[in-house]
Amino acid sequence: MTNTEISNNNPEKELIVGKSIPNDKTKQTSKKNTTQNKKTTPKSEKSDKSFDDISSEILRDLVTKKDSLAKEIKELQTKKNELEKDIDSNFKGQSDNIAKRVKGFQEYLTGALQNLSQNVEKLELVSQPIIVKPSPLDEKKQESGTNNVVSVPAISETFKPDEQIIKSCFSNFTEQPDFYAEPWKLRRSLNSSDIEIMEDWFFNLGGRGSIESRGSRQKNALLSAGLISILGELYGDQFQTLILASQPERLGEWRRILQDSLGLTRDDFGPSSGIVLFERPEAVIERADRLEANDELPFIIIDAAETSVEIPILQFPLWLAYAGSDNEIYDDLELN
Repeated sequence: MTNTEISNNNPEKELIVGKSIPNDKTKQTSKKNTTQNKKTTPKSEKSDKSFDDISSEILRDLVTKKDSLAKEIKELQTKKNELEKDIDSNFKGQSDNIAKRVKGFQEYLTGALQNLSQNVEKLELVSQPIIVKPSPLDEKKQESGTNNVVSVPAISETFKPDEQIIKSCFSNFTEQPDFYAEPWKLRRSLNSSDIEIMEDWFFNLGGRGSIESRGSRQKNALLSAGLISILGELYGDQFQTLILASQPERLGEWRRILQDSLGLTRDDFGPSSGIVLFERPEAVIERADRLEANDELPFIIIDAAETSVEIPILQFPLWLAYAGSDNEIYDDLELN
């Protein structure tokens, strides 16, 4: 039996077969699509899940770093507070002393550089011989006669001829201070105890000897300023003050107080000026010898912190050594 025959005999079956074939194809296509959708859906879920994990990990890292930075900032703040407390406890009480020492050293260094510059300008290439002459106040007066009798005046009578001038200065020192007085005149006032010490130095010690310190370098320098003012009245420009103190800070204090008390400038402190500052006694002795060789008079002042006086200094006619107490010397050494 052929196909034609079947078709002619059963037309309904032919329709049913024709319809069933497309339905089977449709079912197969939908199955394929469903399978592809199933395969695609897990991939998208995996990608979404990995993105969330990465975001969470980045967030955790940021939070960890933030906590670490906050901890470091807190530690640094604690160290800062400790340093501030340490600075306040160690330096707050000593700031004034440090400032004074620095200022005194600065003033001394400035003056020393100026003195060095002046010395270099006046430097002589050929050294001149030093001729030491006896002090004019220590010269022996010889009387003309057959016996050549020598009369030496007592040391205490050295300033007797000038007693009126000296006591007139004493009376001026006890009055109100004259802040606009001429240079080399005392611009401050002194009390009665200072006047008594100065009177004893002039008329009993004859201008050469040691006296007790007044308790501080400022008071000693003020009393010395009064002596310098009187000697200026007696000898004019024919004398020079030589101050010995073995520390730059001490010399800085002497310069500052004398400059204020006598109305001086920095030009008045130098080898060719009225006041010269020294750290070594050998330099003082050499300078005093040169002054006497030029018929000038040295006035040597020794700071209270110096515990001894060189013997050659004792030969000069005018010298004053301040004898400091043990506590005063100890305190001075502690500050320096």
